[in-house]
Amino acid sequence: MRLYRINDYMEFLGDQGRDVVIVRDFLKHGNLFFIGPQTSIGNMYLGPYYYYFIAPSLLIANFSPIGPAIFIAILSVLTTFLIYKILLKYFDNKTGLIAAFLFAISPVVIKYSNFSWNPNIMPLFALLLIYFVDQKKYIYASLAFIMCLNSHYLALLLLLPAAYILFLDRQKLNIKLILIAFIIFVLSLTPQILFDLKHNGQNIKALYTFFTVRETTVSIIPTKALPILPAMFNQVTTRLLAGKIDNIGIIVSIIFFIFMMVALVKIKNRFFYICLVWLFSGLVGLALYKQHIYDHYFGFIYPVVFILLAISISKLNKYLVTIIVICLTGLSLYSNQFQWQPPKQLMTTQQIDKSIIDKSNNLPFNFALLAKMNYDPGYLYYLAENKNYYHLRDKITDQLFVVCEPFQIDCNPINNPEWGVAAFGWAKIDSQWEINGIKVFRLIHNPTGTK
Repeated sequence: MRLYRINDYMEFLGDQGRDVVIVRDFLKHGNLFFIGPQTSIGNMYLGPYYYYFIAPSLLIANFSPIGPAIFIAILSVLTTFLIYKILLKYFDNKTGLIAAFLFAISPVVIKYSNFSWNPNIMPLFALLLIYFVDQKKYIYASLAFIMCLNSHYLALLLLLPAAYILFLDRQKLNIKLILIAFIIFVLSLTPQILFDLKHNGQNIKALYTFFTVRETTVSIIPTKALPILPAMFNQVTTRLLAGKIDNIGIIVSIIFFIFMMVALVKIKNRFFYICLVWLFSGLVGLALYKQHIYDHYFGFIYPVVFILLAISISKLNKYLVTIIVICLTGLSLYSNQFQWQPPKQLMTTQQIDKSIIDKSNNLPFNFALLAKMNYDPGYLYYLAENKNYYHLRDKITDQLFVVCEPFQIDCNPINNPEWGVAAFGWAKIDSQWEINGIKVFRLIHNPTGTK
C-alpha cells in the first residue's frame, strides 16, 4: 500500500521540489546546509538533518525524486513492524497484530508514507523515542528526539510522555547517561546556532515571537484545551481509524474512548499508562494550537492511537474483536487512495518541463508559476539543470514560460501582478498548451503593451 505505483501516487509539489533541489546541490557541489525546511507559521526553520537523512536515497536513485519517496515508504513499513514488535514485548502477539495491521491500512497513514516530506518521518522516531526512554536507552532516545524535532516542532509535545517515564523511573535513573544524551542533543543544535549567528538570531527571534505573541498561534494555559479535547480526539480518531468519514467517526470515537476507560480500570500495565499520557498530552498540545490542525500535524501520535486501540480491545471476546477489526478495516479500505486515479504529479511535472525545453528552441528562457497551493521548486528541479534557463533576477530573456495550475486561480498571465510574471515586463501570449489539466503559456515581449 506504500510502494504500489509510488511514482504515480507520490506527492511532488513545492516542498518536495525544494528538498531535492537543496539535497542535489549538496551531493553535486558539496554545499552544506545549516537549517532545514521553513515552518508554515512563524518564519522559523527546522534543523537540517532531514536533508542529510534523505541524501543517500536521492543519490542511489540517480537524483530521481522517487528515491526519497521509496525511502520514506520503507520507513513507514519499518514503523509498522516496530509497532508489532514493541507490543509483542509489552503485551502479546494478538495485540501487536491488531495495532500493526490497522496502522498498515489506515488511509491517512498511507498518504503520509509514500512521498518525501519532513513530517512523514515523525511516526517512526516518535515511537522510537518513547520506547528508548522506557528502556533507559537515553542516548538512542536523544537521537530519536533530534530527528523528531527536525521533522516538526510539535515534537516538543513528546517531552511530556518522556518526562512522565523519567518520573516513573526517578529512583533508578542513570544520571550520567541522561547527561550525555542531553549534551548530544545540545550539540545537534550547532548548525542552527551557526545559522543564527550569521543571520542576526533570525530563528531564535521567530521562536520567541511565536510563543510570546500568541493572539493567533498558541495558548499556554492548559485548561483552555479542555473544552476542545473531545473534538480533537474525534478528529484524530476519525482521520486515522474511521476512514475520514465524519459521521461514522463520531461513533468510532465514542466507542474507542469507552474501551480505553474500561481498559484503564482493568489493565495494570506501565506501558499502557505511558501510551495514555502520550496520547492525551499530545491532544492537549494540539488543542492549544489556534490554527487549523492538518493531518500531518499529529504524526507524532499516529502510532499510539493504534497501540491504545489494540490494547483496549485485545482482551475482549474474540468474536467482538473480530467484528471491530473487520469494521475498521472496511472503513479504511473504503477511503483507500487506490480507488481513485493517481495524481501523477511527478510525471506531470516532468512532462511540462520537457515541453518547455522543447518549445524554447534551445534559446534562453525564464519561468514563472501561477498557483494557489504550490510554488515553483518542483518545476525548477528539472528546468534548472538546463543551460538555457535563467532566473529573472539574473537575466530577463526574450521568452517566459508560465505554468498555471487552474485550481482556484484565474489563468491569465497578461498583466498578472505575480512578481515572476510582472518582472518580465510587457508581454503577449505567443502560444499555449495544456498537460494533464495544467496550462502552459509561452510569453514574448510586447513593447507596445497591447494584448
